[in-house]
Amino acid sequence: MAGNDIEILVKQIAKLPSLGLRSARRIVLHLLNKRESIFLPLIESLNNVASNIKTCEICGNFDTVSPCPVCSSQTRDSSLICVVRDVADLWAMERVSLFKGKYHVLGGVLSAMEGIVPEDLNIDALEKRIASGEVKELVLALPATIDGQITSHYLVSRFKESGVKITTLAQGIPMGAELDYMDEGTIQLALNSRKSLNNQD
Repeated sequence: MAGNDIEILVKQIAKLPSLGLRSARRIVLHLLNKRESIFLPLIESLNNVASNIKTCEICGNFDTVSPCPVCSSQTRDSSLICVVRDVADLWAMERVSLFKGKYHVLGGVLSAMEGIVPEDLNIDALEKRIASGEVKELVLALPATIDGQITSHYLVSRFKESGVKITTLAQGIPMGAELDYMDEGTIQLALNSRKSLNNQD
């Protein structure tokens, strides 16, 4: 029987997405068997990230600096903003290495079931970015779910007078799918085939 501290570690790891107690126990046993090569370096990495992580003041990405490297890049197109639900979706887009614009993390999507309203999302900050006059196109890369569609419709309505072109990812993203689980080819196809939502030139 594992000691109390080990059981606490197992229960903490079991809280991670897609993991249960059985998987968590296997992970903990692997870490204990590889203390020098994996466990201790992992602890150091976790401490470093926990101490230094910041939320980007512009887009909402996680990094050790703010603004993050994407927002501070001089080579990326500041007039093209990809709106994503969360940081996982931003990282999924970056994994493809095809999008040359910048990002905006909403921090969720509108949801009547969960009581998530516009004020709960990072929409006011997006409005300020649009008001600067630099943004020419918003690419809505939101989940292909009912809540994702409702959020897209809300954003189109809110920014319809801004003069900014609003597009959405097109074919390739099946209904109910999330960016973080899509392969690179599917994301590339959806990005390249995006379609206009507000008929701006």
